Parts: sequence; structure tokens; C-alpha cells
Amino acid sequence: MGMKVSITESGAELGRSLAFVFTTTAEKIDLVSDSGCFDGAIAVEGTILNTGRSFRLEGLIRCTKSFTCDRCLGHFVAPRSYYFAEDFQQNGTDDEANSAVNFFDGDVIDLTALVRDTILAAQPLRNLCRPDCRGLCPKCGADLNQGDCGCDRFVADPRLAALQGLLKK
Repeated sequence: MGMKVSITESGAELGRSLAFVFTTTAEKIDLVSDSGCFDGAIAVEGTILNTGRSFRLEGLIRCTKSFTCDRCLGHFVAPRSYYFAEDFQQNGTDDEANSAVNFFDGDVIDLTALVRDTILAAQPLRNLCRPDCRGLCPKCGADLNQGDCGCDRFVADPRLAALQGLLKK
């Protein structure tokens, strides 16, 4: 069946809300990310609300991300959660010019693309084990999170090389 929410089950009554829960995997929703992989189950839970003009889907996606820190090159596994809120309308409604609304056919809304796109859009440009990760020493390669290695890591600005030469005289 996949991750499909039936609008007939959620009720045609205006203002009526219905909860939904799905479990899937990265493979089932074609979730491929350059910034790591998603291990195990991806849990999706939320509600669908008939607003009269559209169906409002809100919820939370929970998963586990496995990644390599871009600074210290350590391997880490961390839980992640992503919030989503989207409006859906049936094709053929009079508001099809509204770009803030998603459209669907029939009586079911398939959440596969919404879940995949929400996770992918939330991925950071850099994966860090923690915000203050010190990375690796450029001289000896030691993990600076474990302590200072004692190397002189001063890198002179090449634009100031002529001035540095004058200071040595």
C-alpha cells in the first residue's frame, strides 16, 4: 500500500482531523543522499485535516542518520527528526493557479515524495559530529577533539609574506 492517506477515511466533514502513522525505509522511498545514509526504519506520523479548501497534512518524520564528520572524519550515527506541513487539493479544483498547494488525483494522497523531499531538503551542507568539532591537525593528522597535539599550526597569510620578511631583519 505504501504511504497513502485516504481522504475518504479522513472524512469529508469540514474541520475533521485524522491521525496517520507509517513506517518505511530509505530504500522503499528512493532516499539517496550524498551527505550520509539513513539506517533502519523511517517513522512518519501526523494528521490530515479537511480545511474546506484543501487537506492540510502536518507531521513529524523520525529516522537515524549515519554519516562521516566533515572535520574529524569520525563515523557517527544520530537520530534525526523533520517537521512537515503541506496543503493538498484534488486535481480539477478551481484553485490550481496556487503554487503553494500540492495536487493529487483520486481519493488518496501519496506521501512518498513529501517524506523524501522533506528529508533531503533538511540535509546540511556540512555534516559535523558537533558544532564545535575541532577537526584534524593539518600537520600530523591527530584528532584535535581528543586534545592538542602540540604541532605549530600557524599558517602565514601569503599576502603578508613581504612584511614578515621585513620583521625578520
